[in-house]
Amino acid sequence: MNWLVKTEPSDYSFAQLQKDGRTVWSGVRNPVAQKHLRSMKKGDGVLVYHTGGEKAAVGLARAASAPYADPKDASLSVVELEAVRPLEKPVTLASVKADPAFKDFALVRIGRLSVMPVDEAQWRRLMGMAGE
Repeated sequence: MNWLVKTEPSDYSFAQLQKDGRTVWSGVRNPVAQKHLRSMKKGDGVLVYHTGGEKAAVGLARAASAPYADPKDASLSVVELEAVRPLEKPVTLASVKADPAFKDFALVRIGRLSVMPVDEAQWRRLMGMAGE
């Protein structure tokens, strides 16, 4: 399975993930986003999406661990992500919304969701849009 995670780049950007190499993805509180985070498996592909002014998927990461209990709040789960590479071309929210292939994609339907699955066809399409 593949995933998309959102982050405000002023809080934690893909460039920071690249610099760090690996990070604990925490702070996800929404119950649906938590459900998705708990479904991640080590090795899953993860697109990192910048919110705010960018509104674009900018980098490729992978789940470096299985989900586990957040040491700061055992009622929540976290997962470790490791940077793979920046996307050749960022994939903007506008381009995703304009593409009928994404009419059922959570990024379009549930804008506030911070962790969401990306099905295989949508993943291939996003990678194509990114020039990968």
